[in-house]
Amino acid sequence: MQYKAAIFDLDGTLIDSLADLADSANEMLAGYGFPLHTIDEYRYFVGNGSRKLIERCLPEDKAKDKAFVDEALARYKACYDKNLVHKTKCYAGIDEMLTALQEKNIPLGICTNKHQSAADEVCQKLLAKHSFVEIIGDRPGLPRKPDPKKVLAIAAKMGVKPEEVAYFGDTSVDMETARNAGFLPVGVTWGFRPEEELVATGAKVLLHSPMDLFRELEF
Repeated sequence: MQYKAAIFDLDGTLIDSLADLADSANEMLAGYGFPLHTIDEYRYFVGNGSRKLIERCLPEDKAKDKAFVDEALARYKACYDKNLVHKTKCYAGIDEMLTALQEKNIPLGICTNKHQSAADEVCQKLLAKHSFVEIIGDRPGLPRKPDPKKVLAIAAKMGVKPEEVAYFGDTSVDMETARNAGFLPVGVTWGFRPEEELVATGAKVLLHSPMDLFRELEF
């Protein structure tokens, strides 16, 4: 099968942002005097959007209080705005992979559960040399992954059929998103979650480095 388009998750797939996400959430928690979490714990807190991240890292009683979560989320976003690319960087080989795809005239897209303003700024700072048909983050009126509406909207804008799209991600949410959309689910093993999670949730192809893409798939 020759694929005609590539859509990517962002955090854990194109960029290694875990340290900045963890630092920002811990800064918010420290402001309240709450217990902090390790980077490894944050591997499982992230992936479902900023609000879910905050619900997962707060003490259990506070996570059930919607008004408190709203306040903590606003504080977290203010912290993260300062830390967006403090430690965050593209994974090794990502620039080369994206460049090679563009040289083949393959349209590229990004779909992330990161809030839209942060997604836009991170992409502007770290991925500006690459051209994306659309970058869709968490924004009002659109459901978060694994709902397929956002990725299907990107595919429609590209003018390709779902079965012609390879979707790349590092978590179960991404594999479920790809399956729900009718895309090829491609798991990347350099991200936040273990290979076993990707296989268990439907990855049809596993990449151990970005340029493996061209050995495993035909574009």
